[in-house]
Amino acid sequence: MGPVRWQVAGRAFAHIARFHPEITALRRDLHAHPELGFEEVYTAARVQESLRACGVDEIHAGIGKTGLVGVIRGRSTASRRMIGLRADMDALPMCEDNGFDWRSAKKGLMHGCGHDGHTAMLVGAARYLAETRNFDGTAVLIFQPGEEGFAGARVMIEDGLFDRFPVESVFAMHNWPGMQPGTIGLNHGAMMAAADRITIEVTGRGGHGAHAYQTIDPVLVSAHIITAVQSIVSRNVRPIDAAVISICAVQAGDLGAMSVVPGKATLVGTVRTFSDAVQEQVEQRLAELCGAVATGFGASATVRFERIYPATINTPTEALFAGDVAQGLVGARNVERNMEPSMGAEDFSFMLQKKPGAYLRIGQGVKDGAFLHNSRYDFNDEILPLGAAMHASLVEQGMPLQLAAAPKVNAKARALQ
Repeated sequence: MGPVRWQVAGRAFAHIARFHPEITALRRDLHAHPELGFEEVYTAARVQESLRACGVDEIHAGIGKTGLVGVIRGRSTASRRMIGLRADMDALPMCEDNGFDWRSAKKGLMHGCGHDGHTAMLVGAARYLAETRNFDGTAVLIFQPGEEGFAGARVMIEDGLFDRFPVESVFAMHNWPGMQPGTIGLNHGAMMAAADRITIEVTGRGGHGAHAYQTIDPVLVSAHIITAVQSIVSRNVRPIDAAVISICAVQAGDLGAMSVVPGKATLVGTVRTFSDAVQEQVEQRLAELCGAVATGFGASATVRFERIYPATINTPTEALFAGDVAQGLVGARNVERNMEPSMGAEDFSFMLQKKPGAYLRIGQGVKDGAFLHNSRYDFNDEILPLGAAMHASLVEQGMPLQLAAAPKVNAKARALQ
């Protein structure tokens, strides 16, 4: 994506830039060997190998199946403080259309969201922190499996992540092609929406398409339901709130049977919201509206509302701190502190439900128009040192190393000198 065209301040960035080629090589190796959630065996092994070479104090594998945690103690641990940094490791079930040497070696699997880059950034931060240890406390580096729909963060938590490593706060970063390299963004509240799955089962009465009056057509009912549910956002949710209802798949009948009215139809979609109140309102209205529409046609409808990921909500204190750290690296004009939330979802939300923290975006720029989850996407290796420096600086500034106070010399002792 071209040479770096921005300025980054701080010793962490300068130090990490020295081994930029090594973390780039790691990132590209991970890109070439993508693995799905809870199958990150090769990835976890490469991370462990890298952390051992870095001199990390402890490595704990098998947390949340294929997840692992690296522990680095500062030059002092008198403060007993502990900060967590998280990177996701899994890839996507999609084919890659790139032709570079490090393209996916596995057909149908691809690092199409940059988790290979996130992992490499955190490994880079680990090396710097282990080599310098300019902090008072303990850094906990969380390499998480299964972010892409598997709720790996929740699985790690259920497996005792925060019981074994009781961090006081936790931070994560995601690359963002819509932002320029050298920029960092966040806000003091909702960064990502809750993601829920809805399944609507419509039951009618099948029959011959030529005698449709003898049927109760679930396809017709489904069409009215698809239209009607859009009124929930426009007429039930307050305009100052945010919600999305998308029916993304419909299955009914047989494409080879043009004259058979099916007895059932299934609709599948997603709901995105930021607040618990709106989420509950949408769930209730979906059940009421779908049931009423179906009844009006003599059919019946059931709605299954599955809560997949909660909303990703930054805590204000930690977001302010992270923004200040970012500003110290790239300057005030390159930090967006009031970033517009995304209706996408992120399972780091489970960690933020348990601990204060912040989720940030690091600009990576767009190459060939390829956004996240695009078959031609690739992580921008030029931002690896900045991402690693951001992680490391959160630790150093969050748990600053206090200089020992100079010993007091009394007047008598001074006279004897």
